[in-house]
Amino acid sequence: MASGTDRNPIIIGGLPSQVPDFDPEETQEWLDSLDAAVDERGRERARYLMLRLIERAREKRVAVPEMRSTDYVNTIATKDEPFFPGDEEIERKVLNATRWNAAVMVSRAQRPGIGVGGHIATFASSASLYDVGFNHFFRGKDEGDGGDQIFFQGHASPGIYARAFLLDRLTETQLDAFRQEKSKFPNGLSSYPHPRLMPDFWEFPTVSMGLGPLGAIYQARMNRYMEARGIADTSTSHVWAYLGDGEMDEPESLGQLSIAAREGLDNLTFVVNCNLQRLDGPVRGNGKVIQELESQFRGAGWNVIKLVWDRSWDPLLAQDRTGILVNKLNTTPDGQFQTYATETGAYIREHFFGDDQRLRDMVKDMSDEQILHLGRGGHDHKKVYAAYAAAKAHKGQPTVILAQTVKGWTLGPNFEGRNATHQMKKLTAEDLKRFRDRLHIPIADKDLEDGAPPYYHPGRDSEEIQYMHDRRQSLGGYVPSRVVRAKPLVLPEEKTYAAAKKGSGQQSIATTMAFVRVLKDLMRDKEIGKRFVLIAPDEYRTFGMDAFFPSAKIYNPLGQQYEAVDRDLLLAYKESPTGQMLHDGISEAGCTASLIAAGSAYATHGEPLIPVYVFYSMFGFQRTGDQFWQMADQLSRGFVLGATAGRTTLTGEGLQHADGHSQLLASTNPGCVSYDPAFGYEIAHIVQDGLRRMYGGTPEENEDVFYYLTVYNEPIQHPAEPENVDADGILKGIYRYKTGEHGSIPAQIMASGVAVPWAVEAQEILADEWNVKADVWSATSWNELRREAVECEEHNLLHPEEEIRVPYVTRKLDSAEGPFVAVSDWMRSVPDQISRWVPGAYTSLGADGFGFADTRGAARRFFHIDAQSIVLATLSELAKAGKIDRSALKQAVDRYRLLDVTAADPGAAGGDA
Repeated sequence: MASGTDRNPIIIGGLPSQVPDFDPEETQEWLDSLDAAVDERGRERARYLMLRLIERAREKRVAVPEMRSTDYVNTIATKDEPFFPGDEEIERKVLNATRWNAAVMVSRAQRPGIGVGGHIATFASSASLYDVGFNHFFRGKDEGDGGDQIFFQGHASPGIYARAFLLDRLTETQLDAFRQEKSKFPNGLSSYPHPRLMPDFWEFPTVSMGLGPLGAIYQARMNRYMEARGIADTSTSHVWAYLGDGEMDEPESLGQLSIAAREGLDNLTFVVNCNLQRLDGPVRGNGKVIQELESQFRGAGWNVIKLVWDRSWDPLLAQDRTGILVNKLNTTPDGQFQTYATETGAYIREHFFGDDQRLRDMVKDMSDEQILHLGRGGHDHKKVYAAYAAAKAHKGQPTVILAQTVKGWTLGPNFEGRNATHQMKKLTAEDLKRFRDRLHIPIADKDLEDGAPPYYHPGRDSEEIQYMHDRRQSLGGYVPSRVVRAKPLVLPEEKTYAAAKKGSGQQSIATTMAFVRVLKDLMRDKEIGKRFVLIAPDEYRTFGMDAFFPSAKIYNPLGQQYEAVDRDLLLAYKESPTGQMLHDGISEAGCTASLIAAGSAYATHGEPLIPVYVFYSMFGFQRTGDQFWQMADQLSRGFVLGATAGRTTLTGEGLQHADGHSQLLASTNPGCVSYDPAFGYEIAHIVQDGLRRMYGGTPEENEDVFYYLTVYNEPIQHPAEPENVDADGILKGIYRYKTGEHGSIPAQIMASGVAVPWAVEAQEILADEWNVKADVWSATSWNELRREAVECEEHNLLHPEEEIRVPYVTRKLDSAEGPFVAVSDWMRSVPDQISRWVPGAYTSLGADGFGFADTRGAARRFFHIDAQSIVLATLSELAKAGKIDRSALKQAVDRYRLLDVTAADPGAAGGDA
């Protein structure tokens, strides 16, 4: 296979339709040779010769088009397999013990009174794929670097636990606490790979299908990025992703293959466990999923290694001179192969080999038992080793290994290849006996007939266990293992934030630009400046971040091999192999994967990175919300900027861009600290606190959270930081921004983000026209206020003997005389989160419903969240309390024409940043 640098990605079909023939006689000689081969030796021989010519052409670096798929046989010929360096007999014993303990652990988890579930069949099919990796390829972290990064298939976790048990990394007590994380604390084992639940064991959460392959691609890319920028030596790190063939139907699994090929990520290997079966049935019953995947990966520019058959097929394939056997393999659908996995040797003889005399002759000297054990390649250690070695040796392209297996392999006839295998969680006594006999596990019948089946350990001094330890020591330590070695960062001094705290003077800027100004000053810091990783989905200019192009530059491992169309401009587009900015194209999923990889670099490689991901607010928690959960699961840190936030602020874009609910979605993520700031000085305090919490302490002190800030594209004049500003209130979620100066009837207006200026305008109208003295509060985080209040309630519930804790929002507003009116550019559910803890009458205004394209003023009048609507809401609450006459309400409606959207001031236009 030619390397990625030798391939010509421009020629698609490869036919020379526009190339003149300068030597037609020579051409005719070649064509005559092909005709002769077909006439004299047959089509199969001619096909073989053509394939060999293509192979030789690639060896000679002749750019020839690739085939979309190849025969349904192993890519690596038997003669090309390398020497297998392991002791296959010992490795078989190790694997058998692992298989037994994995199945028994899940089965024991179904004992009376427990029944917590689990999965047996996935690991049973992929056990050899993992075992070869553990014994010969997966690098640990003992040498001080990041080792290899392994994305384990989620449902295979019992097998990983079972192996760790043999190595004394886990105890029998812990295996019996599988899926009982609280009731068996601290011994509980999580259902699937989960760093937050097992932070010293798992590195990558993968059970949300599709996110594993996506994360692996961007982890490999992040490794290259860190090395290119001189942050960490990742040259020996290899990323392995173990996936299911059914999982490849998830759009995230295949959606970003091109970037791995485009950037030549030969530090990445996908291992797709093709057991031909989804959760409830065949992946491609009428088709061939391995052939389909081969075409997709080849088309995307990957190196493909098919591992279809084990060594028992080698003699049969060697005698297939006519190609009849290969043709039978090519044309038999996956659903039929699944049937063969559940049938007898006699059935296979009749139905697979029986319809052609040439096939029958091939197996005439084989017994039915031998035919039954013609196996799948993913269960053959030597074949797996050959595939892995070839993947590691291949340069210029990422590699995918398509390994055929049988789901439930070795578990017996009730499990192997059955459609219901994925849901089967318990082995009967007869199942256990058959399983024991097949694995040669020395456990007596009586131990399998009464009570829970026992685990098996061959003994700490046995040759099997010593072999396992020796292999891991030679490969740099035990995996999986998550190690945090990162040292505290020296954070910037207070003066770094001075510019943001001065305000914008007479200039009107959006909060997006206010954040960018803070970021620019931080990136100048000599201690942490280089650790910032800027990420955006093709929107840097929209967010005003093109100012970073000349200095930070855009990361591209190939540099910039063209003259940029805007090269004469001061802020020209500039790519560099050492660029700091990740410009991942129009792919929020790809950008979020970069964010996660960068945000966990402090653990993966012991070098903290500070990712700053800026995106259209609507396309974050709504579009890629599952990945933000993945980020929290992986203990990643960093800053997430939902720019162009709000349902009415992004003028003219309309429904699909009008975000009025991301703050509510963010509130559901326990790892997310979210804010909706109004001014530059608030942003400065929030960012400074985020750096302190995430990066400023020791590994034990740093918090495993990420910060989410919603910022807007509406230009306003930012005030300077008030003297004696309530910085604690900014960080905890609310502070009094502006005290009412006129009027005699008290009221309180609470606003967040872009709504704070509306609240100030309403404050002035109330004072001038209605004798109402309203204070304006900036609610920088409705979510954090609620989170703290819930914590107080939970403490009070469980500790009735202790002094009652009062939520911060209640204490903060306790001396303020209501009513309280809350407003934001979000749906009402966002400010309503704190309603129960506000000490007085409370109402909220919000942009509930679908967004639409119009002026900002018209949209705000439609949703009744503009300044005049805030006035009406305040008067309405005062009327309810008997503090003003209700006739004032109709007067306000008529005076401000609140039922007429055209009466509203259109508001500021433009301001994309």
